[in-house]
Amino acid sequence: MMKFLFKMIFMIPLCLKKNMFWMVPMMLMLLMFLFMNITVLVEHFCNLSYMYSCDIMSFGLVMLSIWICILMMMASENLFKENYYVEFFMFNLIFLLLMLFLTFSVMNLFVFYLFFEGSLIPTLLLIIGWGDQPERIQAGMYLLFYTLFASLPLLMGILYIFNEMDNIIIYILELMSLDSYLLYFCLILAFLVKMPMYFVHLWLPKAHVEAPVSGSMILTGIMLKLGGYGLMRIFILIEKLGLNLHFIWLVISLLGGFYITLKCFSQVDMKSLIAYSSVAHMPIVLSATMTMNNWGYPGSYILMIGHGLCSSGMFCLANINYERLHSRSLYINKGMMNFMPSMSLWWFLLLSSNMAAPPSLNLMGEISLLNSLVGWSWVCMIMLMLISFFSAGYSLYLYSYTQHGKYYVGIYSFYMGVSREYLLLMLHWLPLNLLIMKIDYVMMWL
Repeated sequence: MMKFLFKMIFMIPLCLKKNMFWMVPMMLMLLMFLFMNITVLVEHFCNLSYMYSCDIMSFGLVMLSIWICILMMMASENLFKENYYVEFFMFNLIFLLLMLFLTFSVMNLFVFYLFFEGSLIPTLLLIIGWGDQPERIQAGMYLLFYTLFASLPLLMGILYIFNEMDNIIIYILELMSLDSYLLYFCLILAFLVKMPMYFVHLWLPKAHVEAPVSGSMILTGIMLKLGGYGLMRIFILIEKLGLNLHFIWLVISLLGGFYITLKCFSQVDMKSLIAYSSVAHMPIVLSATMTMNNWGYPGSYILMIGHGLCSSGMFCLANINYERLHSRSLYINKGMMNFMPSMSLWWFLLLSSNMAAPPSLNLMGEISLLNSLVGWSWVCMIMLMLISFFSAGYSLYLYSYTQHGKYYVGIYSFYMGVSREYLLLMLHWLPLNLLIMKIDYVMMWL
């Protein structure tokens, strides 16, 4: 794992040299193909080097991180045209990828916390430095304080474990079984905010609306998955307490998810609607993870990967419209099928994947989650029916409102989609719908 780390570090000089930016996504693509060739054992950590290792859970999320970072560079064409602090932008992306790679591959719990919080800094710089509206400062403060407020108890909990056991290597922690209620809440709160769970989700729509397209892609593609990954790793410590207390988060998540799906229908900003759809999806992932059964874990993992690709593509589509109309309002983004019929197809494909149509990863993930939650309690079926129905409803609402109807009369000049944009959308959609062919490998893991 150290060799991949050094490859990323040696890309930094390319970011700081003008006219060499095009090499960075090419090098990242090469790095991803090299990373694909490593052997991942189904049940164990492998590729051990110093404090880094890889199992199947971290393997998929590292691959997703590299892929989304490549697509972020493709989506940020306007920055390169305007030459708006491009060197610092590319350096920021590589630094963020470095933090994410270390977060997913490290084995020491304290070092995991260090990089988990370290990934917040480049994300904050993306929002504040390259956002469009003046409110981006407030959105950055929301992101910073929500995350830091919840992460201090996590630090205290990790230091307490270290004091008790003198070792915080993840696979050794499997021998422990904690029974302190306070420690349970300390360890779990930071990941609930990062998911985000309902009641602590307000930072996410604000950050999405004010962030540039690259910021929205990394937030929805990877940063939300840090919460799910952290929960899956920490549950080995709180297994005994979880059997008694997990129902609290499960009930809050299902009720909150239903309320958020209804709230999506009242949104008039495209990015805000897509952001709230993320908040509606992630509570189902959280609920299924809380059931701690053989359907919940792999289902949550599959849906996290699928959601990362699907929502990221939807933010790209919203940005493509914004670059032409300079507005994200649904009142102005109407009748787009008249102007960009080919782009209308991509809206349909990604929104159908968002509502878990076959053969997307989202479908397989949601089937596993339904099995998991209904197996835990059949009462969950009622809330799951409502969430699934209204999720399909707001996806259709977004598609019909943007593609059909009378177009905005203020449009005087327009241009169709360019090949870069179609390639960008295809690179979101293809893995989202082709990875289901290798789903047996993930299901075998848990």
